[in-house]
Amino acid sequence: MRNPALWNSSKVTSSSPAVPAVFVFGDSTVDPGNNNYIGTIFTSNYAPYGRDLPNHIPTGRFSNGRLATDFIASDLGVKEYVPPYLDPKLTANELITGVSFASAGSGYDPYTAQLGGVITMQKQLEYFREYKAKVEKLVGKEKSKHIIENAAYIVSAGANDFAFNYYLPPLMSRRNLSVEQYQPFLLQIAQDFVQELWKEGARKIGVAGLAPLGCLPMVITLNTKNITQPRGCLKSPGLVVSSYNQQLQMKLNDIQNQLAVSDQRTKLFYLDINMPTLSYIQEPARFGFEEVTRGCCGTGYLELSFLCNPTTISCPDSSKYVFWDSIHPSQRTCRLVVDTFRPVLDEMKVSTQSR
Repeated sequence: MRNPALWNSSKVTSSSPAVPAVFVFGDSTVDPGNNNYIGTIFTSNYAPYGRDLPNHIPTGRFSNGRLATDFIASDLGVKEYVPPYLDPKLTANELITGVSFASAGSGYDPYTAQLGGVITMQKQLEYFREYKAKVEKLVGKEKSKHIIENAAYIVSAGANDFAFNYYLPPLMSRRNLSVEQYQPFLLQIAQDFVQELWKEGARKIGVAGLAPLGCLPMVITLNTKNITQPRGCLKSPGLVVSSYNQQLQMKLNDIQNQLAVSDQRTKLFYLDINMPTLSYIQEPARFGFEEVTRGCCGTGYLELSFLCNPTTISCPDSSKYVFWDSIHPSQRTCRLVVDTFRPVLDEMKVSTQSR
């Protein structure tokens, strides 16, 4: 569904801003509605999703409101909301200031996307190449090159790969591989993806680490034998997240060093989601939260996508909840996490124009 209050919300602060556009790739944490257009069950373009957006109209965001990437675009001075690339009604201004190619249910592992019939990361790259051709026709080669090379790029994926394959019992498709075997497999795909983005002209790339998978309400529910037991984060997934995020940071440092040899404007950033979110869960009162082990929608234990629907009763105040549904963070959690990205966003605002 298209929310007219969201679109045409660009707020470019100068005729030549340091960050002229924001481009997004990944999964449901950053999909503003691409899945509305591809015929998959992994959608959220119905109430109560989007209830805290202007006009309370759902858009396909897996949130009660804005996504982290909406806040990033706003904080960079680009626009308030990043629209989905597949929206056929996008205006020229919406296109040239950036779009999201992300697809809920996707992951670095192509098989993860195939499970839900959603857009693979490789296909998202293909859409980006298609996008570049469209924008060049709109604004010309020189301006198009400026937009692509000075834009901010956000990549958020990997959670579904681990959740679908290891921590959600009904799915678990790659259990023939140990986590120790699977991690380097994913990290190599992540590396290849970043390098492909760089080849397409990206020079400011932020790559998100994994969120605390062991604390996701659905993961807790499906891995707890006795539902009457006190709920809390699971230790094993937490260790996996810490290990993966550490390796991702090292990988990004290596890629940065390699690519900077060819172009010193290259800046790769690690975006830490895990530690801030763990802080909210471990010290909820300090951050104004009251509920950390279940989502706001329904019981908060399993509701997600079509299970969180217009007939589902949701909590009166989602700002008191770390999670909106059984997987995704609330709008307020997204705002707080992006606040911790301030040093990264400030560095992204530094121009990458050739000297």
